[in-house]
Amino acid sequence: MLIGEHLHTIDDKGRTSLPAKFRKEMGANVVIAPGIDNCLSVYGIKEWEAFVSSLSRGDTSVLQSDNRNFNRLIIGRAVEVEVDAAGRMLVPEHLREHAGLSAKVVIVGIINRVEMWDAEAWKSYRTEFSKKTDAFAEKMVSGGIL
Repeated sequence: MLIGEHLHTIDDKGRTSLPAKFRKEMGANVVIAPGIDNCLSVYGIKEWEAFVSSLSRGDTSVLQSDNRNFNRLIIGRAVEVEVDAAGRMLVPEHLREHAGLSAKVVIVGIINRVEMWDAEAWKSYRTEFSKKTDAFAEKMVSGGIL
């Protein structure tokens, strides 16, 4: 399971380190994709395949405009990258721009994927969302999730 929050930097070449405990679980190749909420999502290959499969279920997925557009923006812009022996991965420029990444990034484990946030954006998001935790928990309970 991928959990935890880690502060890292992006070097001049656009590389950042994937935490060792995440590398162990995700493997030597990962997929970096645009995420929701102005972050990037990083998947191990098996998790990426499961995610893509879930988006393409049903014979009409290609016929529905929202499905096509979502797939273009997420799957079409995703990149498979190698994690080198030092644990670094190259984050392509178009993805760094999508997430507004600066030199400091936060890498957050979210069960089956990792999210990569600009450090300041993560701090703002976390602060804002923390104010709503009680209401969100109640919605989850009333919706039968918890």
